[in-house]
Amino acid sequence: MRFDREKYIDLIMYILSQCHQKPNFGKTVLCSIMYFIDFDYYELYGQLLTNETYIKSKRGIRPTHFREISEELISKKQLFFRKEPYYNRTIYRYYLTIIPDLKFSQRELEIINHSIDKLSNENATTITKYAKKDPPISIAEFGDEIDFRHVFSRDNEYSIIDK
Repeated sequence: MRFDREKYIDLIMYILSQCHQKPNFGKTVLCSIMYFIDFDYYELYGQLLTNETYIKSKRGIRPTHFREISEELISKKQLFFRKEPYYNRTIYRYYLTIIPDLKFSQRELEIINHSIDKLSNENATTITKYAKKDPPISIAEFGDEIDFRHVFSRDNEYSIIDK
């Protein structure tokens, strides 16, 4: 499977366009939602939406291409980044500086919007605790790639398929 750079960029831009106004919405929440979109899509359709590789880290989920892509979008002036206070912590926030031209199918948008609706109101601590119990993440060791095939071990709390 080859990483789909354009779909990945579109996904970041779409999620930000839907969630930029939420005060809790920082990098951790964004990356967690991207993980759930890719893994839910795999659970339903047998393929990842972006073919991103996700790593289990002590701070949660780390998409391998996120830093490179976000820095590229910032340098192209398509995103703006800043650190902001959020209660007694610092939140890493991204803002769109353009109106994105996104190309998702209806099938893709259903999964994307489902994850956004379900998770975008959570803060980083809550979403990380929730994600750590998802079987693909809980099975992985710290520093290891999260194996998408473990989505089929999900229970009703995490599965997107009605069982």
